[in-house]
Amino acid sequence: MITARAAATFEPVGRSVAAARTFVRDTLQGWGLTDIVDDAVVLTSELVTNAVVHAGTTADVVCIRADTGVRVEVADRYPEREVPLQSNGGHHFGHPDREGGRGLLLCAALAARWGVEYTATQKQVWFQLDFPDRPAGTRAAGPALPSSALPIADSRVRVGVVQVDSGGLISAWNDDAQELFGYQPEQIIGKPLTDLAAWPHTPGTGTGVAEALLLSRWEGSYGIRDADGRVSPVYASHLRIRDAEGEPSTVCLLVRDRERAVLQSPMRGANVDTAETAERGPAADAFEVFIGSPAPDDLDGLLQRTVERARDMLDGDAAYLLLATDDETELEVRASTGLPSARQRFARVPVEAGTGRYGSARMPAVHEDLSAVPGAVPLLVNTGMRSVVTVPLKVEGRLTGSLGVAAESPARYSNEEALRLQFAADRIALAVERARLTELERLRRGSLSFLVEASDLLAGTLDRDQTLALMAQMTVPTLASWCAVYTVADQASEPELSYVLHEDEDRIDGLKALLMKIDPPEQVPTGGARSWSGPYDAAHAAALRTSLRSLSLGDSARPSSGPGASLATASAVGGETVVLPLVARNRVIGMLILGKPTDEHFRQENLELAEDLSRRAALALDNARLYSERTAISQSLQRSLLPPEQPEVPGVEVEVIYRAAGEGNEVGGDFYDLFPIRDGAYGFAIGDVCGTGPEAAAVTGLARHALRLLAREGFGGPAVLERLNAAILDEGARSRFLTLLYGELWPQHDGSAVLKVVCAGHPLPLRLRQDGSVEAAAEPQPLLGVMEDLELYEQTVTLDPGDVLLCVTDGVTERREGTRMLGDDGLIDVLTACTGLTAGAVATRVLRAVERFAAEPPSDDMAILAMRVPEPEPADA
Repeated sequence: MITARAAATFEPVGRSVAAARTFVRDTLQGWGLTDIVDDAVVLTSELVTNAVVHAGTTADVVCIRADTGVRVEVADRYPEREVPLQSNGGHHFGHPDREGGRGLLLCAALAARWGVEYTATQKQVWFQLDFPDRPAGTRAAGPALPSSALPIADSRVRVGVVQVDSGGLISAWNDDAQELFGYQPEQIIGKPLTDLAAWPHTPGTGTGVAEALLLSRWEGSYGIRDADGRVSPVYASHLRIRDAEGEPSTVCLLVRDRERAVLQSPMRGANVDTAETAERGPAADAFEVFIGSPAPDDLDGLLQRTVERARDMLDGDAAYLLLATDDETELEVRASTGLPSARQRFARVPVEAGTGRYGSARMPAVHEDLSAVPGAVPLLVNTGMRSVVTVPLKVEGRLTGSLGVAAESPARYSNEEALRLQFAADRIALAVERARLTELERLRRGSLSFLVEASDLLAGTLDRDQTLALMAQMTVPTLASWCAVYTVADQASEPELSYVLHEDEDRIDGLKALLMKIDPPEQVPTGGARSWSGPYDAAHAAALRTSLRSLSLGDSARPSSGPGASLATASAVGGETVVLPLVARNRVIGMLILGKPTDEHFRQENLELAEDLSRRAALALDNARLYSERTAISQSLQRSLLPPEQPEVPGVEVEVIYRAAGEGNEVGGDFYDLFPIRDGAYGFAIGDVCGTGPEAAAVTGLARHALRLLAREGFGGPAVLERLNAAILDEGARSRFLTLLYGELWPQHDGSAVLKVVCAGHPLPLRLRQDGSVEAAAEPQPLLGVMEDLELYEQTVTLDPGDVLLCVTDGVTERREGTRMLGDDGLIDVLTACTGLTAGAVATRVLRAVERFAAEPPSDDMAILAMRVPEPEPADA
């Protein structure tokens, strides 16, 4: 009969061999099987080496404890029969020094039984080690004592027998009870036993008489008020039974407290020699020895030492310790020994009573047979443990944890063991709480540093995709093994899977494919982590289907791809999975999913840290969304202010270069335009609004649209600018000064071009002739947006073939480095060297000169407009 089982899977890497050895050693030592640990570790090491090194696949190791011994199974995923088979001459394993095959040789030499089993997808090698013979004897006994040390009793020891029915009423009262307390049976039968109890609680245990009557077995002291009104201290032993009709009742045996040795259960412990006992004094309690020795510095070490000493003290097969969460509503598994695996580490169970809950956390409890009360102790389900004693850890009346010791046989523990364990728990509770607070402080310091760094990283970007990547990278592997982020566009939209990350990059594609196939978790706006079983259920269903398909192929057709990928994905999501809502500005904008691999749980501290991170990440993600929306709106509006496609002007080369200052700006205070007015006539403009940014861009849009409208209505240059001046002044407080160069261009049939220009406060246009001379092509006039009455006039300029007209804004001429400025003279020097260049080359050379003039990037808007009348092509000879 199988009494315990432990299993683990190891990846095909060299370090897995050492991990497998540790797993088997810890498992067998936890079961108390130190006699066979060494042989089991050696055999496991060889077989796992064959699997992960020679076969190159994962190795599944299973330890099974039965009545007669331990069976260890090692399975790989390479089902080819490459093991030596038995021949007539017996086993031929080859030379002992050969690289392979030594595992089977050792199995034959060390194991009681061993064998090889095959399936369609794997090969399994197993061996069994039988338990060594142990001498039978008394489990625990009190030492022989001299007559003078024996307890003193009356000449006749009276044992009162009182039976209490399921309602707590006395149903039987024997003669000894009558002698002890002076009540006749007719006076007492039918009354509650609690009415006679003078002390409401047993000293030192906190267990009331009413609660004691509900326990399956209980021992302790309390007082009975006798017929004369005096309180008689008694020692009682309670046992729950069922009467002839099957109704539950309690039999209470009571003696005078000084005669408690008659009923008191013997102390469990190792036998000691009488002489040695006399020299050393009373046997020291194991926890007293522990408290007197230097305790481990770390909390995990202290808890592990505690459960090991608790198991040894009560001669148990397993022990465990749980710590309470801050609100004392849940208990979290923090240490165990003797249990099949560590799969329960950091698992949480509620404190209050109910189905599947830890009902006896706040008071000592003894369960004689867990098979009679399934689920009474969730941690021990399917572990083979039958009896358990649990006691609370309390500090200043506050529940801080629970300590339990379990055994594989039923009826192993009584109230005496509960009292001993409670005494030990009281001694260790304060030390555990101090260590827990120290660890909590360390974790909180680390959490604060983590959150500060996370906040800095999240605040450093307004890009949505980068924010999603940061969210995942900060949680994996610090808080979880894998992470997924769902985003919600609006309240009417379904959650969309936006990002997936796993600590093993090879698992990301499989995990993403799995999450794409299942429905996303339900959107819940309330804070806090909640469990989600969707990935686990889907992954295991897929792995099962894949395995069945693989098995259906039979031995003759080996599948091209076995269930390895599906099993790996199932293992990756097989642990605890939690959902954290991403709530920003009172709206659910997504969900953060965190997961653990098979049989792993989240620590409460990590979940609390993840909640803090999710709130910060949600706000950062929403800020990125808002920034993206507003940037899109801004860019759309700015593009509407730019002129449409530049028209082709017959016989004239035109090149425009425009640079807006400020990050993210496409339009600033400088602007340009080139547009057809009517057949053969084109309008052009270049201007500069006082200031930069959106306010200047607004005036830019007003000026550009007004110029086009007025010019096409037939107004000349001065009239167009006078009406634009009036429109700018009408803007009131939003108005801005505006310098503007406006002109009309007429290409001529002889290859020249006639321009009529008005320069209202703008840098003067420069004319470059073929001989390299440069001159101003207009005279300065008042700028716009200052005075109401303007008297403007236009000037006529003729561009001969080869001539260039260069128009710029002050962002070019006022380019500075320290006290130096490019200025008009510097621009003239640049333009002088552009003889013979095209309009595009002239504009580019001017831009390059501006950029190279200073090391810092330009801080002002800049526009360059170059127009050139090309020279006629020479006639063919």
